Amino acid sequence: MKDGIRLHGAAVAFLLVAALPGGQAMAANGWDLYSATCSLCHQTGAKGLPGQFPPLAGRVDRIAATPEGRRYLAHVLLNGLSGEIKADGQTYKGYMPSFGSQPDETIAAVLTYVASLGATTPPPTFSADEIRAARADGALSPAAILDERTKLNAAHPLP
Repeated sequence: MKDGIRLHGAAVAFLLVAALPGGQAMAANGWDLYSATCSLCHQTGAKGLPGQFPPLAGRVDRIAATPEGRRYLAHVLLNGLSGEIKADGQTYKGYMPSFGSQPDETIAAVLTYVASLGATTPPPTFSADEIRAARADGALSPAAILDERTKLNAAHPLP
């Protein structure tokens, strides 16, 4: 009986998510995708793990406030990130794998979900077209991503 209830609950959740308009549906779907691919490192709710993995909640929405920030975020997911960064006043040195093999819709949904965890109202949403455009920039090296981050931070200080 419990399995029937779970299945029924999952069907209701699917119908509710499918009924949500645009960005809300993508953010809800992004939660599933984030949970399956990102939460191991960045933790539930994108809170991060001090000293190991930077928090994303409350930061991605602020980075996404500019076109350059949005492009940088897409580049990070498409190419990965390695090396030393500062986030929320703390230094992190690590490696994030590329998710470039994922469809543009998946990357857009994950970014939309993580951006929804901040205080920005309404939260930023990402489109598959936006990810496709960033993908057209070609593969970027870890050094190029860090350089992009440095330039972005100089123009718009990163949280």
